[in-house]
Amino acid sequence: MRGPRALTSILLIVGAGACGERRDPPGVELCPAGPVRVVAGMNGALERDAPGGASATPGTAADALPFVPTGTRLASIAWRTWIYSDTGPSRTRYGYLRAGAVVDARGPAIVNEGCAGGWYRVNPRGFVCIGKGATLDVTRDPIVVSVRRPPNRSGGLPYPYVMANEEAPHRYFRLASAKEMRDAEGDGIAGRVANWRAREQVRGSLTGLGEITAPPPFLSTTSAVQKPYGVESGLHYTAHAGRAASGSGFALLEVFEWEGRVMGLTTGFDIIPLDRTEVIRQSEFHGVELGRDESLPVGMVRGYRLKRSSLDGGRLVAAGEYRHREWVKITGESGSGAQAMRPTSDGGWVPLNGLRVVEPRTSFPSFATGQRKWLDISIKDQTLVAYEGLKPVYVTLVSTGRGGVGDPEKVDATVRGTFMVHAKHLSATMDGNEDKADSYALEDVPFVQYFHKGYALHGAYWHDEFGKIRSHGCINLAPIDAAWLFEWTDPAVPPGWHGVINKERGTVVYVRP
Repeated sequence: MRGPRALTSILLIVGAGACGERRDPPGVELCPAGPVRVVAGMNGALERDAPGGASATPGTAADALPFVPTGTRLASIAWRTWIYSDTGPSRTRYGYLRAGAVVDARGPAIVNEGCAGGWYRVNPRGFVCIGKGATLDVTRDPIVVSVRRPPNRSGGLPYPYVMANEEAPHRYFRLASAKEMRDAEGDGIAGRVANWRAREQVRGSLTGLGEITAPPPFLSTTSAVQKPYGVESGLHYTAHAGRAASGSGFALLEVFEWEGRVMGLTTGFDIIPLDRTEVIRQSEFHGVELGRDESLPVGMVRGYRLKRSSLDGGRLVAAGEYRHREWVKITGESGSGAQAMRPTSDGGWVPLNGLRVVEPRTSFPSFATGQRKWLDISIKDQTLVAYEGLKPVYVTLVSTGRGGVGDPEKVDATVRGTFMVHAKHLSATMDGNEDKADSYALEDVPFVQYFHKGYALHGAYWHDEFGKIRSHGCINLAPIDAAWLFEWTDPAVPPGWHGVINKERGTVVYVRP
């Protein structure tokens, strides 16, 4: 997607028309570090023996090498807690933790003018400052307590998601009474709830919300939800902070029953009634991984189903069928023209005109050498092929900018050229003009990879039309594909981290007509 507003990116100021995140979250001040004071930690003996602990100067990049966990842990209590290369005045950012993340830490703490609470090392590298953005109290801090489940990185969507209806939900900041909700929303809540439950039951989407329980113990009828440092609270009315925009997307930390309604706690720490939303059913579509001895071409079934044939005594006979959007690995040529039959890796035969075929390349760009990873994206074909050198390893369909091969400066087209992934986010909130409405606010878009200014590859939970142009410029991926690519590309996002900034050479992204 590509938003119209000028927004602050992690690495640079993104111009108008680029994907962007709502705000630049807090970090420690980049002020002169001043004298360094090392504070002994609980596990001092092991810390002295840890990599970089004895031989490296405390607070330098060489002092932040991987270590064996010893029980010391820290947690993020800010929307974004930065991880720095060192503790000095010229420190740079490696990446960040999201509020509620708990990771292993190593002391002894280093206290200087840049961090009165002390710097701690985290795996696999970098320093985190204890203070407004992080704490050593990983069991009782209210922010940590309120994030009971980390985002899912195993494939697909990292959270349950919902999209606001035309009449969007109110954002409650505490557990409101039935009367308070009627006062805010008017009468008719019970009927709307019943209709919503029936509709979502027919759609089969309620399972995507997971177990619907009682309200979590940290929510209160009298006190507002405590939000992480860096998250806007908005104006507070009696029990809510106004209404969300229609067409907004929400990622959910909790789903629970309250006053006869199913409610969700969003990743922005608002409580919303889900009967004002549509529950997202994750797309089942995904690409195909190619094994060591497999290559292009591959084809995807175009229609609802495709007859499969097999050879019997030298002639083709019916032998089952392939499903809609199923990938078929093609192993050879036979005949010519639209009616040509192609042999498949499972011993079958399929008609060529029943497949959307991704053919092998006839030439390669100069950077396709050795085992170097790169992504080959075709705007005309709406395909993405992941390569290691000359070897294709993954194939899928995408949705690029709806301006096609037009000028990205004039229309909603995807930028073309050779780029590199420079920042990755497990999820990131984006604002702008998107597909479901003239304006949008999509929380925690999954598996975002920026490769040029504000252009990114990312999962799309709001549509299932991969293979067609659709976006405002970014490259939309099915969630399962986005998750696969997120783990495959460089730079890697370490366990527990929410995002990284590339300080080395990221995976090449080659976008062509």
